[in-house]
Amino acid sequence: MQKRKLGKSGLEVSALGLGCMGLSYGYGKAVEKQQAIAVIQSGVDRGVTIFDTAEAYGPFTNEELVGEALAPHREQVVIATKFGFNIDPDGQRRPGLNSRPEHIRQVAGASLKRLKTEVIDLFYQHRVDPDVPIEDVAGAVKDLIQAGKVRHFGLSEAGANTIRRAHAIQPVAAVQSEYSIWTRDPEPEVLPLCEELGIGFVPWSPLGQGFLTGKIDASTKFDSTDFRTFFPRFTEEARNANLALVEVLKQIAQRKNATPAQIALAWLLAQKAWIVPIPGTTKVHRLEENIGSASLELSAEDLDEINTSASKIPIQGERLPESILRMSYR
Repeated sequence: MQKRKLGKSGLEVSALGLGCMGLSYGYGKAVEKQQAIAVIQSGVDRGVTIFDTAEAYGPFTNEELVGEALAPHREQVVIATKFGFNIDPDGQRRPGLNSRPEHIRQVAGASLKRLKTEVIDLFYQHRVDPDVPIEDVAGAVKDLIQAGKVRHFGLSEAGANTIRRAHAIQPVAAVQSEYSIWTRDPEPEVLPLCEELGIGFVPWSPLGQGFLTGKIDASTKFDSTDFRTFFPRFTEEARNANLALVEVLKQIAQRKNATPAQIALAWLLAQKAWIVPIPGTTKVHRLEENIGSASLELSAEDLDEINTSASKIPIQGERLPESILRMSYR
């Protein structure tokens, strides 16, 4: 697997990471533990070095899974986790966000134990807390870095002004936001700022919650515990309209002897050398398929064709429910 550097932070990782959330949470029932460990360890065996989790995934169960799976490989890998939701130490979720410095310190200590490690490689604020100045958040993480408990600071779904303010207190190694051929929100402001400041960018949901794989259509049924049941972009009507974009990916894929998922990931990798997508999966063969995108070359003509075709397809439905969207790009 090729390596990439997340901006000027010095943090070098595999060109593709593994988003681990879906193994425990979010997309239906949790995967059986040994199968989930096998997927994570298969990633290590195939050269994946960055693994993404969060205290909120479960809560806590995904961090525990990642910690157990990666314990034998700890020196080879980069573990990214997140703080910022209002979750009690016993796992009870409370409304809203909580990035008060004392809470950040508490979360860091608990995450270190669950991840079976002495240091968190990349510690993201999961969502920007409007009640806590970002300077205080960055300062709290800076203290954790100086104490040797965290190596790098990250922000998730943050707006450009917030990123700039945070970076002035503690350099931001990576920004993680949703980004894919059907979700281009970071392009106008966040990506140019990352380039200016030397910050890496980590697209979550680079396969559009699975839609860009071509395995989902208007008739697909989701488990009642699957987030997509409530996502506007996944109503039957929206899926039916948005299949036009998948057809574009399929046409390119057929010509390149690839899959739609590989084209979607290769398109992202071609955008900037400091972009590291973190597709998730619950199956080893899908992991292998995703990794194959890192060696797939898209020509300038291929990229122009994808961009031109995609620009003519209006994506139907917001990417997230309104209550979650309000937390983004603050």
